[in-house]
Amino acid sequence: MAKKRIIVQKYGGTSVADPGKIKHVAKRVKECKDRGYDVAVVVSALGKTTDALLNLAAEISSDPVERELDMLMSTGEQVSVALLAMALHEIGEEAISFTGAQVGIITDSSHTKARILDISTKRIKEQFAKGRIVIVAGFQGTDPDQEITTLGRGGSDVTAVALAKVLSAEVCEIYTDVKGVYTADPRTVKNARKLENISYDEMLEFASLGAQVMQARSIEVASKFNIPIHVRASFCDEQGTMICKEVKKMEDVLVRGVTVNKDEAKVTVCDVPDKPGEASRLFACLAKANINVDMIIQNVSRTRRTDISFTVHASDLKRTQEVVKEANKKIGAIDVKFDKDVAKLSVVGVGMRSHSGVAAKMFGALASEKINIDMISTSEIKISCVIRKKDAEAAVRVTHKAFGLNKKK
Repeated sequence: MAKKRIIVQKYGGTSVADPGKIKHVAKRVKECKDRGYDVAVVVSALGKTTDALLNLAAEISSDPVERELDMLMSTGEQVSVALLAMALHEIGEEAISFTGAQVGIITDSSHTKARILDISTKRIKEQFAKGRIVIVAGFQGTDPDQEITTLGRGGSDVTAVALAKVLSAEVCEIYTDVKGVYTADPRTVKNARKLENISYDEMLEFASLGAQVMQARSIEVASKFNIPIHVRASFCDEQGTMICKEVKKMEDVLVRGVTVNKDEAKVTVCDVPDKPGEASRLFACLAKANINVDMIIQNVSRTRRTDISFTVHASDLKRTQEVVKEANKKIGAIDVKFDKDVAKLSVVGVGMRSHSGVAAKMFGALASEKINIDMISTSEIKISCVIRKKDAEAAVRVTHKAFGLNKKK
């Protein structure tokens, strides 16, 4: 008997926001099953459930214990998987729902930001053998001590890609409320163009720089194991964007897209003693607190003291303030300043490896709108600038236009 093909589908919160949308998703899943596939479905919490749970926690505690936060946050997906299973039963399909713990998703013990260590396929394959559709709660798992953990914002993407890997799925389909990956956020740039394909490296930069289509860690997993991802709309059958290995023709495009991240905060540690090891001690304290630091700039010392500026995600700012103030006592820094009114603008493209003039064009576009740059960071395939948050949308539009990223191209 020929081995059945497997597809993993993931539906985001907007795709299952109400009973009508859940019924629509059930029909899409059934259509895939009817084409002869075994289907594993990963589902996020309904609509704004995650935000509602966070707000509920905030009403109880200004600084909730992360273990208890995970206990709370994991309940959202349990609701959506059960409802989708019910919707499939109503249209005559055998389906079964599982939490992350039930399906055997094992993570490390980093509450609210856990990483998947292993996934057991035993229960899923047993259900496939019975002809059932398997629905798995995204965003969650359990650590080796059987404590419930969550994978961070967008963690359902990681669940889906990891399942596609362990199940040797043909493709991982990510269903969302947009038709694919665009050259910019179409809500900000009306003539943004949908991309037919994008490389793992480019998509990783897009995701980590503020594009909200997919979670960055999911792209890392897909790239490592060469898992094709199809990002598409849950409300239509139109082809979306394929995320895949880089191919030669991708290098012919100078810039693939522009992103902006408004969830940034800038930290400046003032008057750090200019001697070996001080910066290391500062960032070691941040690493120990599991705070991810992005852009870093250290000023030239003229007085045997220097300023060090860096950016963190806005959600980490409170903890960063505590850690840095404690670290300052150890390294002898005099002051620290925090700035939440910043955004990070970036241009991305593998073609930047072999083309010059990208920075000049980007900076010229910003200058034409009198937008000041606070910090600059570059890599092989991206250039990022920290700007004022109030300038973010104007910056995206002028940069998008400067590189000719429009629908007519």
